[in-house]
Amino acid sequence: MNRLTTPWGDLDLARFPEQPRDTLRAWDAADEYLLRHLAEAEAAVADGAAAGAGPAVAVGAGVDLSGNVVVVGDRWGALATALAAYRPVQITDSYLTQRATHVNLLRNGIDTDAVRLLSARDTPPERIDVLLIRVPKSLSLLEDQLHRLAPAVHRGTVVVGTGKVTEIHTSTLRLFEQILGPTRTSLAVKKARLIFCAPAAEHARSRATAGAWPISYTVPEGAGTGSGLTVVNHAGIFCAERLDIGTRFFLRNLPARRGPEHVVDLGCGNGVVGTAVAVANPRARLTFIDESFSAVASAEATYAKNVGTGGPAEFVVGDGLATVAAGSADLVLNNPPFHSHQATTDATAFRMFTGSREALRPGGELWVVGNRHLGYHTKLRRLFGNCDVMASDPKFVILRAVRR
Repeated sequence: MNRLTTPWGDLDLARFPEQPRDTLRAWDAADEYLLRHLAEAEAAVADGAAAGAGPAVAVGAGVDLSGNVVVVGDRWGALATALAAYRPVQITDSYLTQRATHVNLLRNGIDTDAVRLLSARDTPPERIDVLLIRVPKSLSLLEDQLHRLAPAVHRGTVVVGTGKVTEIHTSTLRLFEQILGPTRTSLAVKKARLIFCAPAAEHARSRATAGAWPISYTVPEGAGTGSGLTVVNHAGIFCAERLDIGTRFFLRNLPARRGPEHVVDLGCGNGVVGTAVAVANPRARLTFIDESFSAVASAEATYAKNVGTGGPAEFVVGDGLATVAAGSADLVLNNPPFHSHQATTDATAFRMFTGSREALRPGGELWVVGNRHLGYHTKLRRLFGNCDVMASDPKFVILRAVRR
């Protein structure tokens, strides 16, 4: 846990879930830059009103936070917690972000009702007066978010984006320009930058309010049991427009099993791995789990396209295997992430492995695909007491650990 100093006071913040000896902060320079700008711009509005000039609405000039404030893409709730006095709406695709926001509000003695939590799949507010956007890594997710929010934006809406310099590209600015209106950037401060956008007239924005997502494609031959499946992807899903090579390798080497068993697709993404298992073994009961609301929506759509809506499947947005009963799973399939936003870390993978050991019945198996250099075998042997290499190529390895 670390302490963030904001213009509205100091906050104790942590990522969720908190990890022992975790040195990663729940905010970065981009969050600090945005909060500092908002405080200065709010003061400019107050000074102008005191002088009889009224609130400033020019791009980057002033911000009146008394209206409807919406925070999009907040990483760990730092922005929403800092602005809780203005009762903002937080929109995120991350379940863990929602949990982090809730916990950070409690940690700082703030009423949790001060922030309204919405997912990226929820209907956004009808009117937005101040729109704050933490630029996501995925350009498609940003595009989808802007399309969804555009109808609620009006000529007086103050739109400010923020991100690290490495996260803001010409293509990023082009999306703001095309969907909302004229856009410019600030100078860089501590390797972070702000984006200022002046919304165009409603009739101009209406030409760009129809997003392209979700999309679908057919898995090509050579992907084992996944060949020929129809995959549905909402915006922001990893390799949304094609099958990534790690998943293709996994599909070619999935265990051939039959019978009424419980299979968990952990970190399911678009659900193609779990769906391939369901097609190959109709008696299997599938549980699809991801912390991304859009991922679980994609998995549900992929499953419905290939299996139907009446199959024995559950779709869970949550924190790993927290909702899966101990000793209830026969097989867990996992392609763990090794990034937490810009940070490279194996903390998420380790929690997935630990949760899998708890969820598996004796004799149950965890199958993991990962880049060879990540060394997952070491952690699996430590947790399970065993680990076998089931398949490998120059880039990837598939490992099996059995719950004894």
